[in-house]
Amino acid sequence: MDFDLSEEQQLLKDSVDRLMADRYAFEKRKTYQASAEGWSREVWAQYAELGLLGLPFAEADGGFGGGPVETMLVMEAFGRVLALEPYLASIVLAGGVLRRAANAAQRQALIPKIAAGELVLALAHSEPQSRYDLFDVATTARREGETYILDGEKGLVLNGDSADKLIVAARTSGGRRDPAGIGLFLVEADAPGLTQRGYPTQDGGRAAEIALAGVRIEPGDVVGDPAGGLPVLESVADDAIAALCAEAVGAMEEALTQTVAYLKTRKQFGVTIGSFQALQHRASDMFVALEQARSMACYAAMMANEADVAERRKAISAAKVQIGQSARFIGQQSIQLHGGMGMTMETMIGHLFKRLAMIERQFGDVDYHLEKLADTDGFVGAQ
Repeated sequence: MDFDLSEEQQLLKDSVDRLMADRYAFEKRKTYQASAEGWSREVWAQYAELGLLGLPFAEADGGFGGGPVETMLVMEAFGRVLALEPYLASIVLAGGVLRRAANAAQRQALIPKIAAGELVLALAHSEPQSRYDLFDVATTARREGETYILDGEKGLVLNGDSADKLIVAARTSGGRRDPAGIGLFLVEADAPGLTQRGYPTQDGGRAAEIALAGVRIEPGDVVGDPAGGLPVLESVADDAIAALCAEAVGAMEEALTQTVAYLKTRKQFGVTIGSFQALQHRASDMFVALEQARSMACYAAMMANEADVAERRKAISAAKVQIGQSARFIGQQSIQLHGGMGMTMETMIGHLFKRLAMIERQFGDVDYHLEKLADTDGFVGAQ
């Protein structure tokens, strides 16, 4: 199997790395985070100029026809600098729904604006009681003539407070935990009956709680089959996990780089602490954990478009398990090896650990995905 990047992929990687180096010094990130939206519109416009916002969309829809590997390269670069812009929320999650379920008119109306940086979307799928279960949807979509009326609450909507439109998962039929009967609906962020409460997350990002009370949806804003949205959400979640794995690899790589640099400069007993063999061994273990995570992140990217749903989900779960285990180990070691400095808000290492801890819990933690693997025949399967 060829793991080398193509010429176009290498150019993309180099371009994103340069942009992040130019625009995302740690002090600049603090400035972006302190803004009202919690991220930089100026940097978002540069993403658009570089083609990142149109990257995963088909060329016929106004995008650039990239795939999971291209998304991996972008997310890894974002992970190294802890980028705050809503790329995961708008492009991977909400954009993933549009790519899979939107009709031609919806794609033509929305995707060029997304690619140009003029439209920010968010996916409102999770609810206070649902935890990691995508099928657990209590929000209702009641049919009234040709329209739908949405009522319910959505929680932890990533970047929901700065989105222009939301894609809301709501139940058109069945019980709260039935797999069938889930629809996806485009909703304006300022629609009558919709209220939101934005707040900062522990890793420096933003999220929102969304309440819907009699929100009216016109027929043209129904995305795909109004009773068959769950397979779309599951496929999009697999894409998101692959993207998060890549982001985690970038963050882990930066944590290791900063830790090794600290070991080479911090002195104790008159010598640099990096000269102590025990600490060298711990840094070596961090490197091994990083490479294990990197290989599984690559595997997740390559399997994200796998047509066999069962095989795809096993691969994605296996990758999420390894990423979570490596992230926890590298994060803990980097904090310990930095000593008291690692616990301060003034150094980046603590922020990296926070983001890694959040990634480990997004779309299922280690225990959740281990259980999913155990419910099948395992990652490798019986021979």
